[in-house]
Amino acid sequence: MKTIPLVNASPLGSASRAYAIARKAADKLLDSGANTRLIERDLSPAHPSPIAKDYADAVAKRAERDAPAFAQSEILIQEVIDCDYLIIATPMHNFTAPASLKLWIDYVLRVNRTFTHRDGYKIGLLADRPTLVVVGSGGVYHGAHARQPDYLSSYFALILATIGINNVQFIHLQGLVRPDMAEQSRILAERQLAVHPVFGLVSAATGS
Repeated sequence: MKTIPLVNASPLGSASRAYAIARKAADKLLDSGANTRLIERDLSPAHPSPIAKDYADAVAKRAERDAPAFAQSEILIQEVIDCDYLIIATPMHNFTAPASLKLWIDYVLRVNRTFTHRDGYKIGLLADRPTLVVVGSGGVYHGAHARQPDYLSSYFALILATIGINNVQFIHLQGLVRPDMAEQSRILAERQLAVHPVFGLVSAATGS
């Protein structure tokens, strides 16, 4: 059975505009192939919990993967290992990733589990897979009307590449604090999604 984790880092939960686009991508995959299931991972303020001393100690001491301190990390990592497609919806907070997504990163990016070191470089241990990242922002950071930087996209692309995932596509929803711009951004995002070779109308799930 194919699996699709949908990781939602928005404090708005299912009311997030980025989540709405991400869910459409997931639904298209679900509709296009049998034996496919969706795993929703809502990164609410309490899940996952902040990094604690026992986790830091376990990482520093290279503890076995079944160590109790790694329980949360193992769940999140296994969801990525097992998936055929990965979908992430996130807001942009203060030019970069929100705290909830940063915690997800800190649990998933783990030495000798999702990456290793070689000649001083981090080398990913996971297989590549199609990944969609939908970013929502109240401000504008791409295009002629950009008024703020985007540190999220390059950072998160590097994070995913570090664990072995390079087949990554970003869809950006900008200017969401302005109703007119928000609607234009939604339309553009849906158009981008529709022509995506995996998550859009032409789906790799069916080969069509």
